Amino acid sequence: MTSLSLKLYAAPASQATEPPRLRGERLRLGYRQRTICEQLDVNIPNGSFSVIIGPNGCGKSTLLRSLSRLLKPQAGQVCLDGRDIHDYPAKTVAQQLGLLPQSAVAPDGITVTDLVARGRYPHQSLLRQWSRQDEEAVRQALAATGTDALADRLVDELSGGQRQRVWVAMALAQQTPLLLLDEPTTYLDIAHQIELLELFRRLNRDGGRTLVAVLHDINHACRYASHLIAMRDGRIVAEGAPRDIVSADLIEQVFGLRCLIMDDPVSHTPMVIPRGG
Repeated sequence: MTSLSLKLYAAPASQATEPPRLRGERLRLGYRQRTICEQLDVNIPNGSFSVIIGPNGCGKSTLLRSLSRLLKPQAGQVCLDGRDIHDYPAKTVAQQLGLLPQSAVAPDGITVTDLVARGRYPHQSLLRQWSRQDEEAVRQALAATGTDALADRLVDELSGGQRQRVWVAMALAQQTPLLLLDEPTTYLDIAHQIELLELFRRLNRDGGRTLVAVLHDINHACRYASHLIAMRDGRIVAEGAPRDIVSADLIEQVFGLRCLIMDDPVSHTPMVIPRGG
């Protein structure tokens, strides 16, 4: 995967002092008659790389789906720029917020380039059709995810890891200031996991994008997140910088895992070592 520099969203210098662009207030979240989260409040710090961690079934992906507008809260509201996200036209939200969902499914017979190009649809209208800017956004997204060599292939023919990187490329091509990622390293080998996480960190640090991701690997979360959100049983147990909140007690409370916390010798972030039997 190449480290080609993407055309990045330029964050305002004052964004750190402004109210969070994306937040949830008194959220009750669930599906049909099943409630998963109750009275949940969450603020996504502007300019952060926020990572949500927690055991299976704790509400991580449910929270991310509600923040992205895919899931309407049973109660409470998700606010984008101080306004209920469901009050905006869908296209307006798509110009501000990109999403990589879990288990995305591509249309049959679509090529990689055509799928990635769909990330540009929110920026088009009757008066603004496909442009050189769109072409360049797609090219950069393919190069940044190492999928440019796959451009002419059918998505159906790709391996799980290749498809996952193509979906990431589509989200990058959207070029939104907010980017939500639900388990983005699924299906990837360890080398591609690290390359993607490094890419996300560059988008955050150099490009000023606000990222929110669900990750299962605690040590990856500690290494790459600037803001960590730890969940258990549909509630937020702790949040803050990994160095400030990660402890053996927290990991046991959230995951039921007895562990030691050491200093990562490379990143100097908390590193979780399971105690085992």
